[in-house]
Amino acid sequence: MAGAAPEGSQFDARQFDAKMTELLGADGEEFFTSYDEVYDSFDAMGLQENLLRGIYAYGFEKPSAIQQRGIVPFCKGLDVIQQAQSGTGKTATFCSGVLQQLDFAVVECQALVLAPTRELAQQIEKVMRALGDYLGVKVHACVGGTSVREDQRILSSGVHVVVGTPGRVFDMLRRQSLRSDYIKMFVLDEADEMLSRGFKDQIYDIFQLLPPKVQVGVFSATMPPEALEITRKFMNKPVRILVKRDELTLEGIKQFYVNVDKEEWKLETLCDLYETLAITQSVIFVNTRRKVDWLTDKMRSRDHTVSATHGDMDQNTRDIIMREFRSGSSRVLITTDLLARGIDVQQVSLVINYDLPTQPENYLHRIGRSGRFGRKGVAINFVTKDDDRMLVDIQKFYNVVVEELPANVADLL
Repeated sequence: MAGAAPEGSQFDARQFDAKMTELLGADGEEFFTSYDEVYDSFDAMGLQENLLRGIYAYGFEKPSAIQQRGIVPFCKGLDVIQQAQSGTGKTATFCSGVLQQLDFAVVECQALVLAPTRELAQQIEKVMRALGDYLGVKVHACVGGTSVREDQRILSSGVHVVVGTPGRVFDMLRRQSLRSDYIKMFVLDEADEMLSRGFKDQIYDIFQLLPPKVQVGVFSATMPPEALEITRKFMNKPVRILVKRDELTLEGIKQFYVNVDKEEWKLETLCDLYETLAITQSVIFVNTRRKVDWLTDKMRSRDHTVSATHGDMDQNTRDIIMREFRSGSSRVLITTDLLARGIDVQQVSLVINYDLPTQPENYLHRIGRSGRFGRKGVAINFVTKDDDRMLVDIQKFYNVVVEELPANVADLL
């Protein structure tokens, strides 16, 4: 990068809007309509009784900002573009919208949800099933790394909702194991991630196989040009719901930094913190898969118990490790950004950024885990001399102040 970017230039709403206008032409405004109705309670949304029971049983009390604006237009059958960061309740927003509109008397796939990773697809499947518990919803996750034959068996026995990753879903549609005749809702979750991972062609191919009148929901933290292009091509008068960054939930998460000057000193710092880590459950983020392996070895050689997961591991291994971590039998998990979005462990109250993320957006995906909507948590960032600039960017981006870590960190948890 030749020279640092000028102050404040990186993340600018005006630039975003200019880009939108350029992409959509001057009539961009007519393409989106914004939707501003806000419902302060789930009760006010006109949802069916048994869906409300599921929402409350899941532990939601008051809708988050995106839920207050986003559930109702989706329930009305409108095409929606909903933009909010991870951890703000997008999953429950579209799950509620889908569940409200299903015809449970018809055991056919009526809603298809796509996600960029297996972990996220399985997480969505869990939420959909939990919220639809009193409705008797049948949900199946179609993801790579599992038995095709088993998928075919479950699909032929009948489901209401399929959640999956693009490759496997396209495969099932192509084999006609997943029939699209009854699909009336199509949701793209983390659309920005999906497009940046090169799933664009597959998503387009899947669209071609769906009924022409399908309702489309696009959920995303950012709206890169490719995501806008999708909305342009496949959506009909979409309403755009934007939850501004300052309404997002870094609320309740105390954020600190530790000056470690040199990279080599991080390991000592982490080991000093280890006792504190193991009091609760904690996730440690590093930036590469190799570093996951390296740090895991180093910690274990000092007799610290840690688990590790990254994208090079096969799905089965990852599942077992996540199961151990969820059950609490392992308390410290070392991982990379790739898996940040699939981790939703109720007990995680501490996140350590051993490496600062390379993109400010990923900061929220990581630490947004620690205090998922309405829960508190602590995030500790290891900062070397080279990271100062990134820490400044992160603070600007989220409008937060990250303070130096006090000595009594254990009391904060």
